[in-house]
Amino acid sequence: MSITIDTTLPLIDETAFGGRIFIDGEWVPGGGGEIATVAPATGETLAMVGMASPDDVARAAIGAARAQREWAATPHPARAAVLRRAAQLWEQHADEIMGWNVREVGAIPPLAGFALHVTAAECYEAASLPSAPLGSILSSEEPRLSLAQQVPVGVVGVISPFNVPLILGIRAVAPALALGNAVLLKPDPRTVVTGGVAMVRIFQEAGLPDGLLQLVPGGADVGEAMVADPNVRVIAFTGSTRAGRIVGELAGRHLKRAHLELGGNSAFIVRADADVDQAVNLATWGSYLHQGQICMTVGRHIVHESIFEEYVAKLAAKADSMAVGDPAAGQVHLGPLIDETQRDRVHTLVQDAVAGGAELRAGGDYDGLFYRPTVLANTPRDAAAYHDEVFGPVASVVPFATDDEAVALAAETEYGLSLGIVSRDALTALEMARRVPTGIVHINDQTVNDEANSPFGGVGASGTGARHGGAQANIEAFTETRWITLRREPGQYPL
Repeated sequence: MSITIDTTLPLIDETAFGGRIFIDGEWVPGGGGEIATVAPATGETLAMVGMASPDDVARAAIGAARAQREWAATPHPARAAVLRRAAQLWEQHADEIMGWNVREVGAIPPLAGFALHVTAAECYEAASLPSAPLGSILSSEEPRLSLAQQVPVGVVGVISPFNVPLILGIRAVAPALALGNAVLLKPDPRTVVTGGVAMVRIFQEAGLPDGLLQLVPGGADVGEAMVADPNVRVIAFTGSTRAGRIVGELAGRHLKRAHLELGGNSAFIVRADADVDQAVNLATWGSYLHQGQICMTVGRHIVHESIFEEYVAKLAAKADSMAVGDPAAGQVHLGPLIDETQRDRVHTLVQDAVAGGAELRAGGDYDGLFYRPTVLANTPRDAAAYHDEVFGPVASVVPFATDDEAVALAAETEYGLSLGIVSRDALTALEMARRVPTGIVHINDQTVNDEANSPFGGVGASGTGARHGGAQANIEAFTETRWITLRREPGQYPL
């Protein structure tokens, strides 16, 4: 199969997708009508996008199941070639897609560029899956050949959030397709173009057969229909812990797997021997990248009492120096929060923490959707800004006296996604990390890291473990294990 890539034409053309969803290779009106996708920095309407209905989900799932059977039988080099071409297209259309990411999502350009890099890398990694070993030979006490084979699950439902819609969608879409499945994709309604339309257009241009990637944006009713649909066998959900519990419960009721990557409130331990300037540099990135709208964001800064005041002062000075504004209009450190609901939630958490005794050392105010990077010192441990996921640019800093106390503070949470520890003694830091239940640990680094070939996932209220990243996790996530035996002659039984 050959393809000509023409990057002189726009990949994302509203005359094609405007007000429509994508089912069986066609842009069609959705039963849920249409809504505007809006730039959070300016309030500008960027495009009209289609919304699906539960009936659309059922139709898309039937079409996906039909297309998947032929796709699963397609020789593995052909499937791998589609994923490689998709990776190349992400790179070749990077400027256009980054523009949508900056405007629709509110990402600063460096983050938008990183998202494109990881998205392409996810496709390159997925291209290796069709030729990966997908089974094993088992010992048997009978005179037969006994095999375990990994086979496609069929149709995968992918529900992705607004905050980093490219990475958090493609990390399920790409491996699921590569392993012979079809996909129903439901991006957040606020970021349908970046998280949905762009993905559809990339795979269209890459030569993916019709029906294998269906775009069904919508609200909770659409998500519920996807989880309940009998043709959808696996759900890959990324979002809040509250919503994840609902998805997991519904999936369990329908006896299907749900891979849940949920919220976090990551701890960042700074030991007494740490270089304060280096630690503050890491902390600034970990707490304020993308306005704190990342599941791995540093929420709780746990700092040794001997350097506590110096750390707080330098973190507050850094926060005060940061530029906040429209990332499409000029160079800024932070862009807008996604909408007023999220802004008001963040501000309420900050105000309640201060009323409860936290010291406001920086930020704590906003202009429109632009929330200033905020530092709260000595935040009470019962304050929601300390123990809940804030999903905003808020750093709560508390002191500790001993390593045991730091470990106890870090582990004192229902979440278990990412952990960072800064120390000149990396082995001691690793020993501390072993006592804090998390899916990800970074020694002498902050908590926000991502690589396409690395396992990603959390424990506790942060999700159901690593089901993304790397061949082992992806094969486990998007295949079923089938036991097969072969005899030369039929077996004989004593009946």
